Amino acid sequence: MDVASPCNKVCTLNAADVCIGCGRSRSEIADWFAATNPQRAAIVDRAARRLAMLKTATPEKSQ
Repeated sequence: MDVASPCNKVCTLNAADVCIGCGRSRSEIADWFAATNPQRAAIVDRAARRLAMLKTATPEKSQ
């Protein structure tokens, strides 16, 4: 079974070249289609950890 892309159509890179929508780096996004399933699984894992760090580093603004 293929590893699904973590892309959620919020494609915006921050200053560190990390997508604020899915957590992947610019190079991981570019390499996605050529990556094997084990490589994709590793990318998804790293992206999830990055995204969690981004969310804790950037508190949501209260309305």
